[in-house]
Amino acid sequence: MQTKGSMDTPFVLELIYNAPIEKVWLALTNENSMREWYFPQLKKFEPVVGFNFEFINDGSPFQKEWRVTQVIREKLLAHSWTYIGYPGYSEVIFEITEEGNQTKLKLTHTGLSSFPTDPHFARKRFEDGWVEILGNKLRHFLEHH
Repeated sequence: MQTKGSMDTPFVLELIYNAPIEKVWLALTNENSMREWYFPQLKKFEPVVGFNFEFINDGSPFQKEWRVTQVIREKLLAHSWTYIGYPGYSEVIFEITEEGNQTKLKLTHTGLSSFPTDPHFARKRFEDGWVEILGNKLRHFLEHH
């Protein structure tokens, strides 16, 4: 059973990639790259504050509605993470820094407690998803492309 307190705590994940910061930034902001490691349903994306992501409707009852909230070139990209027809507002923040010839990425996902009590919105599901997306998919994309 999850307590409300654990849901209010932002989820933070830090990873180091064997890739230069420019390559990581491109992976975070190029819609073709993002389709490969982030969400294949992504139709249109631009790293511009206020830009609304466009997704292909895959028939899921949980359609994403995301908007770019912050952009600092080769440093930070943030976007809202909400769902059409469901209450709740969360934000995903990607911060990148150079670590020699590697890049450190810090992900912070806030607002998870604002979503309804439903297995689809369980904190563990987001945590496991980020570990898979960033720890496996993005790592593979960066280190094998």
